[in-house]
Amino acid sequence: MPIHRREFLQSAAALGAALALPAAAAPARKESRYELIPSEFKVQLDPANPQRSTVWSYNEQFPGPLLRFRRGERAHIAVQNRLAQDTTVHWHGLRVPNGMDGVPGVTQLPIASGGRFDYRFDIKDSGTFWYHPHQASFEQVPRGLYGALIVEEDKPPKVDRDEVWLLSDIRLDEQRQQVEDFGRILDLANDGRRGNQLLVNGLAAGPDRRIDVRAGERLRLRLINAASARFFRVVLEGHAASIVAWDGQGVTPHAAPTDGIVLGPGMRVDLIIDCMQRPGARFEIREAGRPKLSTMVLGVIAYSTQAPLRSAPLTTSIAVPPNALPEPDLDKASDHYIMFQGGMRGSPTIGLIDGKPSRIQDIMAKQGLAWTMNYNAQHEHALMHEPLLNLSRGEHVILHMVNETDFVHPMHLHGHFFRVLAVNGAANALREWRDTVIMAPRSSLDVAFVAENPGEWMYHCHILDHAAGGMMGTIVVE
Repeated sequence: MPIHRREFLQSAAALGAALALPAAAAPARKESRYELIPSEFKVQLDPANPQRSTVWSYNEQFPGPLLRFRRGERAHIAVQNRLAQDTTVHWHGLRVPNGMDGVPGVTQLPIASGGRFDYRFDIKDSGTFWYHPHQASFEQVPRGLYGALIVEEDKPPKVDRDEVWLLSDIRLDEQRQQVEDFGRILDLANDGRRGNQLLVNGLAAGPDRRIDVRAGERLRLRLINAASARFFRVVLEGHAASIVAWDGQGVTPHAAPTDGIVLGPGMRVDLIIDCMQRPGARFEIREAGRPKLSTMVLGVIAYSTQAPLRSAPLTTSIAVPPNALPEPDLDKASDHYIMFQGGMRGSPTIGLIDGKPSRIQDIMAKQGLAWTMNYNAQHEHALMHEPLLNLSRGEHVILHMVNETDFVHPMHLHGHFFRVLAVNGAANALREWRDTVIMAPRSSLDVAFVAENPGEWMYHCHILDHAAGGMMGTIVVE
């Protein structure tokens, strides 16, 4: 029988992963080893309420354990699946070999119930990252399978306190058990499935979620949006925060907007905050993403009654050192376009399923899909479809994204970072590196990157219901 393109790429990815192992003659890297065991677990989401809720978790921790590395280390993460269904683990934002990317049917076979898979890869970049399944992610992530992954910089900015806040939500019934209504077409074709309880590090959001500080301290706050569909607009009362990194990549430090820092699903932001308020004071951290409704308190910055650590902010640099990312040359870059259509109120009238034209109403009713990328509607992981793009390794690329839908989409590219060049044709002055970027309704977005990492890479909306509903494809680099 002939070897199909995808089978060849899977074999190549596996070979690439094997070749990524250190050669016998190469100097040994320090290896940091973790074990992750996904399983069902009962957790007390609210310390004030003894009722326990059933979630899926890693190592019976919710969220999963914080994984810490230093840049240049070798990661070895052994995953033992104790769920009743298949799973994988994707390392969101990390530039790993393709065979270690955790996408079932594209880079690896899914980890069967009772099975095991060992992820091994070198840590190229420092920054704030996270991990989650890519198998039925629209269900497994909101059930609770996610955790933070931090890679320390060689010379991090000097701070007194480094805090990680994993923001998410969960949908509970009156008995505080998860509502198991995953994969509804109404969610896939609209804004996605959102929970009715906001969570901070796996606990119910509210004034009891505290960051305890001492007056005069410098705080680094890493915010990670692990929700499957919810956007967060984070407002810090009484403090001027500086944004020092997006998606783990250092940026020129600049003031956070006073009306809130917007984080789409999958996105991360690092803040530096000089805590110069009086001892004993408390200041709210709020979610203000829906201004017509009451603002939700996520937690508080709580000052101890101790005397101030210092009377004036530190004067040391707050800049996060950059990672070594290949700079795209716009003068020689190739141009590529991806158009996004569909949704409950959207177009086109016709989309393609397995190369055959179908009305969007039939696509929804018969296929459970709601979105098209370049007129193709694809089931999760695009097992039957050709890639959106075929790129040569080392190719410099400008990707023009055109959103013709009435919905917002946080678009995520695996295996690479890209510079955000322009929004609706207007130049983006910051030109920051991202791996996930918000594409507003009826808008365009231009990004640029170097296709340096060989393999077949997922490119999808990180509203996980949208990805399951057709907004998922691949970009091949070979």
